[in-house]
Amino acid sequence: MKIVVLSGGRSTERNVSLSSGVKITNALRSKGYEVAYIDSFLGIDVKEDQIDSLFTTKPEDESNLIIDDEVLTDEKINALRTDGTIGLLGKNVLKVCEHADIVYLGLHGEDGENGKIQAVLDIYDIRYTGSGTLSSAISMDKKYSKEVFVQNKIKTAAFKVTKTSKITPDEIPFGFPMVVKPSNGGSSVGTHIINDDSELQAMVADALRFDSEALLEEYIKGREFSVAIVDGQVLPAIEIVVDTGWYDFQHKFTDNDVTHFVTPPEDLDEDIHLAMQELALKTFEALSMSSYGRIDFLLRDRDIYVMEGNTLPGMTPRSLMPREAEAAGIGYADLCEKIIKSKMRLYDESEK
Repeated sequence: MKIVVLSGGRSTERNVSLSSGVKITNALRSKGYEVAYIDSFLGIDVKEDQIDSLFTTKPEDESNLIIDDEVLTDEKINALRTDGTIGLLGKNVLKVCEHADIVYLGLHGEDGENGKIQAVLDIYDIRYTGSGTLSSAISMDKKYSKEVFVQNKIKTAAFKVTKTSKITPDEIPFGFPMVVKPSNGGSSVGTHIINDDSELQAMVADALRFDSEALLEEYIKGREFSVAIVDGQVLPAIEIVVDTGWYDFQHKFTDNDVTHFVTPPEDLDEDIHLAMQELALKTFEALSMSSYGRIDFLLRDRDIYVMEGNTLPGMTPRSLMPREAEAAGIGYADLCEKIIKSKMRLYDESEK
């Protein structure tokens, strides 16, 4: 089987995606798959008769997989292209993808998870991993996913959407502290905890740097968990414990000694754990996710709140889903293969 792994892209999570992409590529190559590793934004200079040579089982270099805490703006990402173009896909990306049996989407963030890439691949009848176009778009947009939660009686924090930073506390149906984040975004980029009126407009303005809408959300103080689902299997929950601060971009992706991951969770009643796993599956289905994904939760007392669904969970050395899979006895390479095989089966079944 020939596989293209697409990573990089043009979102604020570009560096996270590059780390995921190399790890995924080497995992699949270790299983004997012929894999072409491509940066979806930069593309590749290759002639038509050279494309098949990109598919190899030779490992990529993993020695420089450093994720720094720089927030990548559109301007910085666009500057990486030397041909002056700023389109969604780089040179020859689609041509290479057409030579593959399936594309593994190792992308994260806006233009990896918001349905745009999925829509393009659908148009060209190219198979890819993860959820489809509509599910990806809804899951990535926190406003719409929240509305899906409400319609399906899935408990979630109260929220308010704004397109302007000139918002006042009396327009918000809950008090301080509150959370603000871009409606479309991930990895906590542009996310802040707002403690009082003096911080409100400045922090909303910062969130609006990354999207045209910002989501203000009731602050739920509690324990943070995540539950992944792969090929119908609900994995053990993982708890994220941060000694100082909160689980922001730096705590997620840079090495530190204050962030701890516990799976299966300790000091968690089994009935709560089971309820969380059941709610993960319900949320997965409500968002029309397919093949695999991850649902994030907050637990306050015995109340479980769904934060969001992730259609392309991170696969870096510090990511949550691979840790959950390991706790369930599924190694990293086996997890990547499971993701490929489950989506291939769904495609095959839909064509019968």
